[in-house]
Amino acid sequence: MAERGKYDLYHYSPSVAAAAVAIVAFAILTLLHLYRMIRTRLWFCVPFTLGVELVGYIGRATGHNHPENLILYIIQSIFILVAPALFAASIYMTLGRLIRVTHAEAHSAIRVTWLTKLFVCGDVFTFFVQGGGGGILGTSDPDKVKLGQNVILGGLFLQILLFSLFVLVSIIFHIRLRKQPTQESHAPELQWEKMMMVLYAVSALIMTRNIFRVVEYIGGQDGPLLKIEWPIYVFDALLMAGMMAIWFIGYPTLIRPGQGKSFVEDTESGLQLPEHVSRTGIAVR
Repeated sequence: MAERGKYDLYHYSPSVAAAAVAIVAFAILTLLHLYRMIRTRLWFCVPFTLGVELVGYIGRATGHNHPENLILYIIQSIFILVAPALFAASIYMTLGRLIRVTHAEAHSAIRVTWLTKLFVCGDVFTFFVQGGGGGILGTSDPDKVKLGQNVILGGLFLQILLFSLFVLVSIIFHIRLRKQPTQESHAPELQWEKMMMVLYAVSALIMTRNIFRVVEYIGGQDGPLLKIEWPIYVFDALLMAGMMAIWFIGYPTLIRPGQGKSFVEDTESGLQLPEHVSRTGIAVR
């Protein structure tokens, strides 16, 4: 490890200005998501309203004046590290609901009853693995730091594998439904293909961020990416802010038309459908 000094935990003096920009961006995005979730009652999107990234960057800003504070270092490290795993849970659940609302269960590569359970349970596991690894990093013991990095790497590799499987399942579903559309998928209110584009976009951003994190931790505590600060803002903060913005614009309510019409909730999928479209695609009298 590098010789211990004033900024040993960070290897640099954390930038207050950069953290402030991230704090403002994530605060705005979190509030917007909270407003939309309450308005639409799509409670499975709650991970976007928890402000996990916000807390992480507040920790980094505070770390500028307290660079040797172990608690602050662990807080910012863990909260920024595990936030995408929380977002992923909502993304996984959206695919399952989209499959159900289009009545396209036969087109899913994995049985829909298992689809959400598989991905969300895997996601929760990677969340705790990465969180546990992050908690080990704030120590002066080189062996424990190495262990923490290896645990984080294991969690990140699992998350990348999980996301790769999710994208594959999504593509298979998309191709099959386009070739053999269901009656429900023709409803213009559903806009299911636009929702698939949103899923692909946010998945790509999270995958790119996770690959960056893998490269970062493979380099070790003395690696080049952990010795400078700007990469975490370019390849983590910026990508995650972009992901939250895309999810807000392409919220799961994109599968329904805009305001001004009445909606009923599909009891199996949790998604809201126009009153004039029943679960069989026949107009409700």
